[in-house]
Amino acid sequence: MKFYARFAYYLVGFTIGIFFVAMMWSQKGVSCNYFPNSRVLNDIRKKPFHFSAEADSIFKQGWITKNDVKLILTEGTVDFGKSNMAVPGGKLYVIEGQTSGRQEVLIEVVNGSEKATLTKVSKR
Repeated sequence: MKFYARFAYYLVGFTIGIFFVAMMWSQKGVSCNYFPNSRVLNDIRKKPFHFSAEADSIFKQGWITKNDVKLILTEGTVDFGKSNMAVPGGKLYVIEGQTSGRQEVLIEVVNGSEKATLTKVSKR
């Protein structure tokens, strides 16, 4: 069998295989979070999210909203130098991000085993 015929058979089989793998992954909701930043943010987003009294008072000021916090938990960057410290209720994570108005913000989240709590919000 010539090289071109073998290559054509290979491409047909490879295409069919990719099609089936793509179908299986799309149905299961599989995501690939290999990097530490993505893993921490995904873990925080999966849990019930609560706000401390201090965080609620910051929201009343109006320069940041709860939607901005959701955006930061999706696109933010975890500062591991200041994070992963044991505190009562779980581990403390400091996350840097931007509000929808491009304001640089630091948020502190305590990630417990059952829930995540936003404890502090500050401008950078």
